[in-house]
Amino acid sequence: MRVLVVEDEPRMAGYISRALLEESFAVDVARDGATGLELAQTHDYDVIVLDLMLPNVDGLTICRRLRDAGRKTPVLILSARDMVEDRVRGLDAGADDYLIKPFAIEELTARLRALQRRRQRAVTVALSVGDLTLDPSTRIVQRGSRTISLTVREYALLEYFMRRAGSILTRTMIGEHVWDGALDHSSNVVDVYVKHLRDKIDEPDQPSFIQSIRGAGYVLRDPGAAAS
Repeated sequence: MRVLVVEDEPRMAGYISRALLEESFAVDVARDGATGLELAQTHDYDVIVLDLMLPNVDGLTICRRLRDAGRKTPVLILSARDMVEDRVRGLDAGADDYLIKPFAIEELTARLRALQRRRQRAVTVALSVGDLTLDPSTRIVQRGSRTISLTVREYALLEYFMRRAGSILTRTMIGEHVWDGALDHSSNVVDVYVKHLRDKIDEPDQPSFIQSIRGAGYVLRDPGAAAS
């Protein structure tokens, strides 16, 4: 899951970022409202964690502008404002959830996962390419009748591929969505994880679901359809 954290207080931003990275989230951090709005409008995030009191552009304005532009990315507001009217204003501005500071990081991560599950159920019940299926609500992956066990990162990588089946994904695109902007793109981490996925989802001596595109990246396609 790729998360944008818009928080101007350095210690709080660092605390949230480190905690989410430990939970295998991919995290981008914006330290002011203008930067946060630009990132939210130009990148495909799964969830946005948004402080209200921000330099340049405040959190409520960011939320309204995103909704006015048709952006449906779930937004969780973080704020020390605990009055009912503050929460109402945040939700009326288009936020999906509101968490009051101080908070337990376990509650934050649980709420982020709940928002993502809600969004996934709204988008699709299950993803399917050939006889490979992935159910976002249960996180169960199957190849035919065979259930496939994946790590958190492998699952995130496969879900990203399946949601964009047939599209060529560069290593940079994969790294930014499944990891974060700090990933060293000169490393072979993406290639290593693609190999792990191939080993788990492919059948011996059969074409692979994930195909390498020379000089470009990877694409996930139904190998049965390609063969026919």
